[in-house]
Amino acid sequence: MKTLESKTAEETLALGEALGRQISQGLAMALKGDLGAGKTTFVKGLAKGLGVSEDYYITSPTFTIINEYPASPLTLYHLDLYRLSSAEELDDIGFDDIAGDKHVIVVEWPEILKEISFPFDMEIRFEFDENYNRRISVLASGQEGMNLLSKLVL
Repeated sequence: MKTLESKTAEETLALGEALGRQISQGLAMALKGDLGAGKTTFVKGLAKGLGVSEDYYITSPTFTIINEYPASPLTLYHLDLYRLSSAEELDDIGFDDIAGDKHVIVVEWPEILKEISFPFDMEIRFEFDENYNRRISVLASGQEGMNLLSKLVL
């Protein structure tokens, strides 16, 4: 596990971008943290690092549940599962269609995926310290996640 302190939104964005530049194949990331902790800001940087066109406005998928952004050769899927009440609803949103090796799946509020034992390559936790700086902890599992974590310079 690696942990860093982010004092600004720009630093959180830069972390996402640095990680995005290292991704060469599909993987899944769980993002955990309170509202306003920097999850969507991180995803904006990740999208930039993956090569998503700046024509796309990266937003939280709170109401759409899934946002899709092409980033050749991969596709970035940004999910917010806060409003789902059960794993059965994953079928309704087409979750099975996006799991694959050509996709980077980033999930906010990922707890519901535990019901189907969905494997994440990385878990990224966003917390505030006593000075309201963001503490970002990156935990890897699986070979791809471990490889990325080893390349990540914090």
